[in-house]
Amino acid sequence: MKQIFENSIEIKASATIVDRCVTELEIMKRWLNPLLRCEPLGEWGSQVGSRGRFIINIPLLEPTLKTKVIKREPGLIVWEFTGFFKGYDFWECQPTLTGTLLLNRFEFEISNPLIRWGFLNFAASLTQNDMKSQLKRLKRVAEEIYYQDSK
Repeated sequence: MKQIFENSIEIKASATIVDRCVTELEIMKRWLNPLLRCEPLGEWGSQVGSRGRFIINIPLLEPTLKTKVIKREPGLIVWEFTGFFKGYDFWECQPTLTGTLLLNRFEFEISNPLIRWGFLNFAASLTQNDMKSQLKRLKRVAEEIYYQDSK
Protein backbone atom coordinates (compact mmCIF):
# COMPACT_ATOMS: atom_id res chain seq x y z
CA MET A 1 0.00 0.00 0.00
CA LYS A 2 1.67 3.19 -1.21
CA GLN A 3 1.54 6.25 1.04
CA ILE A 4 2.09 9.78 -0.26
CA PHE A 5 2.72 12.84 1.87
CA GLU A 6 3.02 16.17 0.03
CA ASN A 7 3.84 19.59 1.36
CA SER A 8 4.97 22.91 -0.07
CA ILE A 9 6.17 26.23 1.23
CA GLU A 10 6.84 29.67 -0.25
CA ILE A 11 10.38 30.86 0.49
CA LYS A 12 11.71 34.37 -0.06
CA ALA A 13 15.01 33.21 -1.51
CA SER A 14 16.23 32.17 -4.95
CA ALA A 15 15.72 28.62 -6.20
CA THR A 16 19.52 28.25 -6.23
CA ILE A 17 19.75 28.94 -2.50
CA VAL A 18 16.79 26.70 -1.70
CA ASP A 19 18.33 23.92 -3.79
CA ARG A 20 21.57 24.26 -1.79
CA CYS A 21 19.57 23.95 1.45
CA VAL A 22 18.06 20.69 0.23
CA THR A 23 21.28 19.14 -1.05
CA GLU A 24 24.29 20.41 0.94
CA LEU A 25 24.86 18.26 4.03
CA GLU A 26 26.10 20.99 6.38
CA ILE A 27 23.10 23.18 5.53
CA MET A 28 20.71 20.22 5.81
CA LYS A 29 21.88 19.63 9.37
CA ARG A 30 20.52 23.08 10.25
CA TRP A 31 16.91 22.20 9.39
CA LEU A 32 16.58 18.41 9.66
CA ASN A 33 14.76 17.02 12.68
CA PRO A 34 17.32 16.74 15.51
CA LEU A 35 16.27 13.10 15.96
CA LEU A 36 17.36 12.39 12.38
CA ARG A 37 21.02 11.93 11.53
CA CYS A 38 22.20 12.05 7.93
CA GLU A 39 25.50 10.43 6.94
CA PRO A 40 27.19 9.97 3.58
CA LEU A 41 28.12 6.52 2.33
CA GLY A 42 31.37 7.49 0.67
CA GLU A 43 31.62 11.18 -0.17
CA TRP A 44 28.46 13.28 0.17
CA GLY A 45 27.06 14.53 -3.10
CA SER A 46 23.83 15.37 -4.86
CA GLN A 47 24.70 13.89 -8.24
CA VAL A 48 22.92 10.76 -9.53
CA GLY A 49 24.32 7.69 -7.79
CA SER A 50 25.38 9.48 -4.59
CA ARG A 51 24.55 7.44 -1.50
CA GLY A 52 23.84 8.17 2.12
CA ARG A 53 21.75 7.06 5.05
CA PHE A 54 19.29 8.64 7.42
CA ILE A 55 19.27 7.24 10.94
CA ILE A 56 16.53 7.90 13.47
CA ASN A 57 18.18 8.45 16.85
CA ILE A 58 16.11 5.98 18.87
CA PRO A 59 18.33 4.28 21.47
CA LEU A 60 19.11 0.62 20.73
CA LEU A 61 17.00 0.52 17.53
CA GLU A 62 18.39 3.32 15.32
CA PRO A 63 16.14 2.55 12.31
CA THR A 64 18.05 3.37 9.13
CA LEU A 65 17.08 4.29 5.59
CA LYS A 66 19.72 3.98 2.90
CA THR A 67 19.41 6.59 0.17
CA LYS A 68 20.56 6.98 -3.40
CA VAL A 69 20.11 9.99 -5.68
CA ILE A 70 18.22 8.71 -8.74
CA LYS A 71 17.34 11.98 -10.44
CA ARG A 72 19.06 15.35 -10.39
CA GLU A 73 18.37 18.50 -12.36
CA PRO A 74 18.77 22.14 -11.37
CA GLY A 75 16.13 22.68 -8.68
CA LEU A 76 15.12 19.00 -8.50
CA ILE A 77 16.49 16.06 -6.58
CA VAL A 78 14.91 12.64 -6.04
CA TRP A 79 16.26 10.26 -3.45
CA GLU A 80 15.31 6.59 -3.53
CA PHE A 81 15.44 4.95 -0.14
CA THR A 82 15.36 1.44 1.25
CA GLY A 83 15.20 0.05 4.76
CA PHE A 84 12.13 -0.27 6.95
CA PHE A 85 10.42 1.86 4.23
CA LYS A 86 10.93 1.71 0.50
CA GLY A 87 10.19 4.72 -1.65
CA TYR A 88 11.16 8.15 -2.90
CA ASP A 89 11.68 11.65 -1.55
CA PHE A 90 11.16 14.37 -4.21
CA TRP A 91 12.29 17.97 -3.68
CA GLU A 92 11.48 20.53 -6.37
CA CYS A 93 12.24 24.26 -6.40
CA GLN A 94 9.87 26.30 -8.56
CA PRO A 95 10.92 29.94 -9.03
CA THR A 96 8.19 32.51 -8.32
CA LEU A 97 8.03 36.30 -8.57
CA THR A 98 8.88 36.62 -4.87
CA GLY A 99 11.28 33.68 -4.42
CA THR A 100 10.74 29.93 -4.61
CA LEU A 101 7.92 27.48 -4.09
CA LEU A 102 9.47 24.35 -2.58
CA LEU A 103 7.55 21.13 -3.11
CA ASN A 104 8.33 18.00 -1.09
CA ARG A 105 6.70 14.67 -1.94
CA PHE A 106 7.42 11.64 0.22
CA GLU A 107 6.16 8.46 -1.48
CA PHE A 108 6.70 5.11 0.22
CA GLU A 109 5.58 1.59 0.97
CA ILE A 110 6.11 -0.45 4.12
CA SER A 111 6.13 -4.15 3.27
CA ASN A 112 6.33 -5.53 6.83
CA PRO A 113 2.71 -5.68 8.10
CA LEU A 114 3.70 -5.13 11.75
CA ILE A 115 5.84 -2.08 10.96
CA ARG A 116 3.13 -0.76 8.60
CA TRP A 117 0.49 -1.12 11.34
CA GLY A 118 2.72 0.63 13.88
CA PHE A 119 3.54 3.42 11.46
CA LEU A 120 -0.05 4.03 10.40
CA ASN A 121 -1.35 3.97 13.98
CA PHE A 122 1.41 5.82 15.78
CA ALA A 123 3.85 7.58 13.48
CA ALA A 124 2.02 8.70 10.30
CA SER A 125 0.57 11.90 11.77
CA LEU A 126 3.86 12.66 13.58
CA THR A 127 5.72 12.21 10.28
CA GLN A 128 3.35 14.54 8.43
CA ASN A 129 3.63 17.18 11.16
CA ASP A 130 7.42 16.84 11.19
CA MET A 131 7.55 17.32 7.41
CA LYS A 132 5.64 20.61 7.81
CA SER A 133 7.92 21.73 10.66
CA GLN A 134 10.97 20.73 8.64
CA LEU A 135 9.85 22.92 5.73
CA LYS A 136 9.41 25.87 8.11
CA ARG A 137 12.94 25.34 9.46
CA LEU A 138 14.30 25.03 5.90
CA LYS A 139 12.51 28.27 4.95
CA ARG A 140 14.14 30.07 7.88
CA VAL A 141 17.60 28.78 6.93
CA ALA A 142 17.20 29.62 3.22
CA GLU A 143 15.97 33.11 3.98
CA GLU A 144 18.87 33.68 6.41
CA ILE A 145 21.35 32.61 3.71
CA TYR A 146 19.59 34.83 1.14
CA TYR A 147 19.71 37.80 3.52
CA GLN A 148 23.41 37.23 4.31
CA ASP A 149 24.29 36.86 0.62
CA SER A 150 22.45 40.04 -0.33
CA LYS A 151 24.42 42.23 2.11
